[in-house]
Amino acid sequence: MQSSTPKQYLSLGGKPILAQTLQVFEDCSAIDGIYVIVPEEQMDMVQKEIVEKYHFKKVLKVVRGGRVRQYSVWNGLNAISAGCSIVVVHDGVRPLISSRLIARSVDAAQKNGAAVVGVLARDTVKRAAAGKKIQTLPREEIWLAQTPQTFQFPLLMKSYQKAHREEILGTDDAYLVERLGYPVTLIPGDYSNIKITTPEDLILAEALFPRGKQGK
Repeated sequence: MQSSTPKQYLSLGGKPILAQTLQVFEDCSAIDGIYVIVPEEQMDMVQKEIVEKYHFKKVLKVVRGGRVRQYSVWNGLNAISAGCSIVVVHDGVRPLISSRLIARSVDAAQKNGAAVVGVLARDTVKRAAAGKKIQTLPREEIWLAQTPQTFQFPLLMKSYQKAHREEILGTDDAYLVERLGYPVTLIPGDYSNIKITTPEDLILAEALFPRGKQGK
């Protein structure tokens, strides 16, 4: 991101990106509680400068993150209180997610066990090795996974326990569930639900961010 400030704390619409993301989940009626998973050295700051400052009532706990994303989610799963039936995993730097899409993912997971938001590839996709094209893949079959990725809690926990035992690292949560042989439902997402990773992404997010939410 070419910034000394971690990307989740950069400003978007007058508030940190993480706060904007949390606000959507705070306002979503399908969400009962939120666990925020961050690096250990940032936990106190997030509690004071994000959770308390912006009055997030649904945040149940700020959880210590892990060395990689999978370990962070694992820590989050182990922090969840008993009685949880559905868990929604979302990137803190996807603030343009909508409450409608969150609710649709929860509904799909309740019915089918596992659901992932994604969009169809717009560009022709090439498979290559060592810089040489090997194959052109059928674009109509290529989906780009986003978050939220939503699961029945026992199913996701079982998949993480298996990966933990076998020391497997996956690219996302759905992959670990697929390793159990369990089907994952794809939900058509939104091309504006971008993950802010580069300076260009932040410029695009500013352009897409709803004007009515600026500074609120």
